[in-house]
Amino acid sequence: MMLSTLLFVASFSLLCLADAGNNEQPNMMTKVDFLKSIIYDNTKATVTLDSSALKQLIQLSADSSNSAQRISFSVFLNSRHVILLGARQTVKYDGILTNDGNGYDDRTGVFTCPLAGTYMFVVDSLSFPGTWLDLKVNKNKVGRLHVSSAHKGNPLVQISRTVIVKLKTWDHVNVENEHNKGTIHPAMYSGFTGVRMY
Repeated sequence: MMLSTLLFVASFSLLCLADAGNNEQPNMMTKVDFLKSIIYDNTKATVTLDSSALKQLIQLSADSSNSAQRISFSVFLNSRHVILLGARQTVKYDGILTNDGNGYDDRTGVFTCPLAGTYMFVVDSLSFPGTWLDLKVNKNKVGRLHVSSAHKGNPLVQISRTVIVKLKTWDHVNVENEHNKGTIHPAMYSGFTGVRMY
């Protein structure tokens, strides 16, 4: 009788799980935990789910652990005026398009790595000549952007840099102006993006 009851509960749970689709993460984790709890082996009874149900349980577990590893952000300058930066000043991108994993802090302009891995960062800026920007990991330069003073008539120039680096948990990544009077044009012309690749 107990075995029949458990098999009924397992079948009902799998039907509910299949119908649920893409429900919220906590709800899925509750169902995954419940399904794991009914797979057991002791001296009184053994319950074994059929192979399709077991595959579904394994897939749900894999999906839930993969979603925890999705880390990315894309930010821009939300100001209406050109940003003037001092020497060694961190650029605080205050417009947030995405911040999966909540690693980027718009109050400081710093991305704090929540999970070790290989990351790609892109910095782009619409700036006047004489601007030097550095992409830094733990205060060490890993990329540079520059608008040469050789550009005549002080034109705004679009510059960009992409880097791929390995990060450890709690590493800090930011964009910093190197010299006095660095300029960045706002209104989504300038941004900072990062994504954990693997």
